[in-house]
Amino acid sequence: MNKTQLVEAVAKKVKLPKTQVKAVIDETLDTIKSTMKSKKVQLIGFGTFETVKRSQRQGVNPATGKKITIPARKAPKFKPGKALKEAVK
Repeated sequence: MNKTQLVEAVAKKVKLPKTQVKAVIDETLDTIKSTMKSKKVQLIGFGTFETVKRSQRQGVNPATGKKITIPARKAPKFKPGKALKEAVK
């Protein structure tokens, strides 16, 4: 399912125009992204979005076989909640 299909499905369920649903979904995703920069976002029953620090490490360039240093960085992480895990089973 892509974003357009998600908007259509939600709009049909809540009986609202697609433009309003798209605006709500866009704002929700933007809020999650901006909040993750400083703290985690926990949606009980769905999951937790957070940012984790990845330390510097050694890697290998697959094209040349040469060793390279992969710099430290921050990365997004999602941990599904219990209800989501159960729903997917």
